[in-house]
Amino acid sequence: MWNKTLAGALAVLVGGVVLAALQPASATAAKAGHDDRGPVIIGHRGASAIRPEHTLLSYEAAAQLGADYIEPDLVSTKDHVLVARHENEISGTTDVANHPEFADRKTTKTIDGVPMTGWFTEDFTLAELRTLRAKERVPDLRPDNTAFDGLAQIPTFDEVIELAQKYGVGVYPETKHPTYFDSIGLSLEEPLLAALKRHGWDSLRSPVFIQSFETKNLKELRSATRLRLIQLINASGAPYDLVAAGDPRTYTDLVTPEGLREISRYADGVGVATTRIIPTGPDGRTQAPTPLVRDAHRARLLVHTWTVRPENSQLPVDYRLGNPDSPVYPRATGDVMRYLDKLYSLKVDGVFSDNPGIARATRDRLLSEG
Repeated sequence: MWNKTLAGALAVLVGGVVLAALQPASATAAKAGHDDRGPVIIGHRGASAIRPEHTLLSYEAAAQLGADYIEPDLVSTKDHVLVARHENEISGTTDVANHPEFADRKTTKTIDGVPMTGWFTEDFTLAELRTLRAKERVPDLRPDNTAFDGLAQIPTFDEVIELAQKYGVGVYPETKHPTYFDSIGLSLEEPLLAALKRHGWDSLRSPVFIQSFETKNLKELRSATRLRLIQLINASGAPYDLVAAGDPRTYTDLVTPEGLREISRYADGVGVATTRIIPTGPDGRTQAPTPLVRDAHRARLLVHTWTVRPENSQLPVDYRLGNPDSPVYPRATGDVMRYLDKLYSLKVDGVFSDNPGIARATRDRLLSEG
């Protein structure tokens, strides 16, 4: 269990990134959704502020920075292996466009009602995907991450679990586009549970959360596993499975007191966009907090919030720092620590962060103060 003070901890600042020289969280400690260490820290796509997302480089950095969980988004290959990618369309996160042998696989598909053109994981075997290399998805925002372009392969979910167990942290997988993958015969849920079981993580006490923006697959998972489930709530729109079924409910309907009580029948918590907790106005500045955290806790649901990013352009206007006229202002680090202070003060149970080191250091400072 972590010491609640910062005594004995060493923090250094490298390139604007706080690196906490602390032991990684133990799997035992990671079991709780909110324990005496305060809110859990989820490394969003790893430590995507400092390494290309969804690579073992990123997940390892997150674990070493002090994340309690690392988050892989999961999609399927043609031969039904789960791999970690933000989307099944991979032109923005790999060098697939530079491989002439795969040029004829570029195509247009409709994913969750939206036409997309590119290359898709479900059209490749794992062996073929292994010939690709990952790259930074948003190089204009995170140019330093491009130094790692070409170094990492697309990891399998098994490899992510193995890394998590090596460093003593949990995993927080997201099933991406489950309705779509069901429609092409590549269901995500069965291989997800099978992989976790292979590694001994299939009980209520396992350091695992499974998340989805859809509702149907979470309800199906509830009858198949005791692992904890998280209903993701976007800032707008509706779960695609509800849209496809003609159900008029939106994410806003799901976070009413009645909607939260319904979620509590099949999930253990909600993963909500930060603006669902601290809205922003037309000027981009924060407004008064909503009652969502209180209402969710009354429904006996955990509340995890996403995504806290350090760059000015990713923060509310009143948490930005520096000279707005500077060409690097959008990607400069803003007052992300104060923003985290605010979220923590509202009693959230967990935070997804692109820089889990900053989220961890801020949490530990608050614990040491009181």
